[in-house]
Amino acid sequence: MIETRELTHRYGDTVAVDDVSLTVPDGEFLVLVGANGSGKTTLVRQFNGLLDPDEGEVLVNGTPVSENLVAARTAVGMVFQDPRDQLVASTIGGDVAFGPENLGLSREEIDRRVSEALAAVNLDGREDESVHELSGGERERVAIAGVLAMDPDHLVLDEPFTGLDEPARRSVLGRLRALHAEGTGIVVVTHDLRDVLGLADRVVAMADGRVVVDSDPETALAELGGLNVRVPDTVAVGDDGDSGFDSQTARTDRY
Repeated sequence: MIETRELTHRYGDTVAVDDVSLTVPDGEFLVLVGANGSGKTTLVRQFNGLLDPDEGEVLVNGTPVSENLVAARTAVGMVFQDPRDQLVASTIGGDVAFGPENLGLSREEIDRRVSEALAAVNLDGREDESVHELSGGERERVAIAGVLAMDPDHLVLDEPFTGLDEPARRSVLGRLRALHAEGTGIVVVTHDLRDVLGLADRVVAMADGRVVVDSDPETALAELGGLNVRVPDTVAVGDDGDSGFDSQTARTDRY
């Protein structure tokens, strides 16, 4: 479980997160939405100690993040909005293996995790390719695979579909759906609900650093007006993990 208690974070005189108390239970698929500058990225970066609160605290599995940073970062895997911020190796396979290697796992287990994670983002068989020669979308898929290979309790993804083509988007959606079914908690940070609304258990919206909506998906749709969040007019989840968004829906989606 991830829990924030009266959390406040400032950048100088600017309050980015303002007295936010939020609980993310184990296994929940939470979608955190809001316009750019609403505070959502600043909030989730404190889930595993990438940022520290100015006031309040964050707990992961009942332990304050400040008391056990390693445990928090093992339990909460983070995929950044810009994948270049977290690629650490020269090859695809080396980058995805980096986290499991630092956990001290056996070579057999590392190889298994790398193989499964790469298959999940349609990069299987490309372990030896250089990360420096990849497109932006491919780098994002490597970053996602690197976090999947850590097998975290909670997977937090910040705008994960930016730059992905259709096959990669569908693959990632399918993997997120499977992880959720297996009990992994998922937090997707986005300003666009079209891909993930059909997978969500709960939608939380932020504005001006505060939580202004915290509802089930159906209820949230009626409460998001004026928040610059893109929502679909229709939602249906298929067995392949797709959100049901298609070109017809694209002509009718709204802010």
